[in-house]
Amino acid sequence: MKHFLFITLLFIAFHSMLAQQTVQHPCSGNPVYRQFDFWIGQWEAFTTANKKAGDSKVSLLLDSCIVLEEWTSTQAGYEGKSFNTYNVGTGKWQQYWVDNRAGVTEYFDGHFENNTMILQTTNIKQADGRYKILKMSFFNLGTDKLRQFGQSSADNGKTWTTDFDLEYRRKK
Repeated sequence: MKHFLFITLLFIAFHSMLAQQTVQHPCSGNPVYRQFDFWIGQWEAFTTANKKAGDSKVSLLLDSCIVLEEWTSTQAGYEGKSFNTYNVGTGKWQQYWVDNRAGVTEYFDGHFENNTMILQTTNIKQADGRYKILKMSFFNLGTDKLRQFGQSSADNGKTWTTDFDLEYRRKK
């Protein structure tokens, strides 16, 4: 009986230890998932003419695997959210943007270089029937500031047009 009790307790202890080891948080311990953390916080966004464009709340979700942006524009009633993560399968950063005007944009070709997060779409069909590539670059300008620069190309990336240029200032 003592032998059976010892084996049972040993089995429970081993199973408990194994269960603790299998509960992992692969995103919080992997430095590649932390490349976009400079965007986390409460922000006010301004145009290059110093006009307020909106407010942004950026936080971590799902055991630090997702960087969530919650955007509220100064345009009446316009808001959206972006879900950003590193895709281990493709080796690329991705953003999935959705808004309250039925807008959806998939930036599935992203990477981090020179302290800048760069996200890009494929050549996607626009409402007017033309095709465009969209690209956003997030420049880390220090603890309290970053730049979000949006561009598009209608000629498969040969030339680029500026769509927006925002400076994010951390709310105090």
